[in-house]
Amino acid sequence: MKVSARNVFTGKITKVIKGTTTAHVMLDVGGTTITAAITNESVEDLGLKDGMEASAIIKSSDVIIAVK
Repeated sequence: MKVSARNVFTGKITKVIKGTTTAHVMLDVGGTTITAAITNESVEDLGLKDGMEASAIIKSSDVIIAVK
């Protein structure tokens, strides 16, 4: 698979938590956890399961950090 995004991180799925419509998928990338919120339908379509290898593809023009 080729994508134009430059930020592609490959790791292992550590947990998939399904909600009513949205799932949180946790991916361990070299000791750092990346969490993605995707639809339950996408989890099923991709066959995502704990322990399988997957990639997080991050494409964003803005990253905003705020503190109180």
